[in-house]
Amino acid sequence: MKLVDVQDVEWQHRAHFFAVSAQIMRRILLDRARRRMAAKRGGPAPRLNLDEIPDTGSGRARELIALDDALSELAKIDPRKAQVIEFRFFGGLSVRETAEVLKVSDDTVMRDWRMARAWLASALKRR
Repeated sequence: MKLVDVQDVEWQHRAHFFAVSAQIMRRILLDRARRRMAAKRGGPAPRLNLDEIPDTGSGRARELIALDDALSELAKIDPRKAQVIEFRFFGGLSVRETAEVLKVSDDTVMRDWRMARAWLASALKRR
């Protein structure tokens, strides 16, 4: 992944900054989850008796990876709904900020938010 100097980016407004931040946060969390899952499968670490070590975080990593897979699937069907989830969930944007970034109304963001969450819940149950 190519790193971009934030001084080189022409920020359109505060919400634009948070939208980009949401995408970066999603990538960071997913990379961490994937590394954790790879390490759990062996990775470069020495082999240990897993019965002696409590597994506290692999469930969350697995859930995050499943969420990302479902979100990528949703993006193929309805990119805007996937962006709403990404901006609000990963970026912490408010409804108003999300609406500004996507150039839609607050009501549209709320409709997309509800529909996308329902679609993701259904997709995650199927997995």
